[in-house]
Amino acid sequence: MRCVYKNAAEFIKKRIDIRPQVGLILGSGLGDVVENIDDPVFIDYKEIPGFPKTTVQGHKGRFVVGFCKGKKVIAAQGRFHYYEGYDMEQVVLPVRTMKVLGVELLIITNSAGGVNPDFSPGDLMVIKDHINVTGINPLRGKNMDDLGPRFPDMTYAYDPHLRCLIMNTAEEMGLKVREGVYAMMPGPSYETPAEIRMLQKLGADAVGMSTVPEVIAAVHAGLKVVGVSCITNMAAGILDKPLTHEEVIETAGRAAHNFAKLLLGFIEKL
Repeated sequence: MRCVYKNAAEFIKKRIDIRPQVGLILGSGLGDVVENIDDPVFIDYKEIPGFPKTTVQGHKGRFVVGFCKGKKVIAAQGRFHYYEGYDMEQVVLPVRTMKVLGVELLIITNSAGGVNPDFSPGDLMVIKDHINVTGINPLRGKNMDDLGPRFPDMTYAYDPHLRCLIMNTAEEMGLKVREGVYAMMPGPSYETPAEIRMLQKLGADAVGMSTVPEVIAAVHAGLKVVGVSCITNMAAGILDKPLTHEEVIETAGRAAHNFAKLLLGFIEKL
């Protein structure tokens, strides 16, 4: 597994003519941002040696490489989740592949449940920090010295300058964007009301089942990171109704326009 990302990058290099600088990981229902990539080259994960397949609705399972607002980008349209049965090295495989391809900045997105009662479905939240509630870390095991240090610092995992830039971009566009802490639970079951009360006490504003491993791997590899959550539902117990993945996809679809507008404006300013 420890050389899979290098083999994957070599395979992709043979299919593209550019060296991408900006990477995007697009969460459930948020993959339509790739429609704004010019001269796109599509590479299905199933074609790439050693890559798993996505199994979740709303994840197409492919890379899209091209130009976006004058920047060379590679977008992961769909990701791998721990709850699908993949190990952490597989979950972070796209990030490490992007690093070898030349990516220096990672924009990571997700669909999340609102833990902060002041949030509403459809809100966008810039991630300022995260809480790993899974107890699992993708850096466990022998360190990959070619990528980064044994003990990477996570103080500024979500780059303060980039957070400021994307918040300012939202303000200029007249978009209401929140800022908060993202908590990762392992899934695939949604959280119980008691677990949500626990997360509130821990200081979380949103909860999901992804993102944290990829951010840890990205920081370890020296990438700058900015993260955005689309609040697709209120977490268990906040509203008196059950949670469904269909609601997640539907709300992400409604928020897709503002989401794409924000990301494109941000990429243009880079």
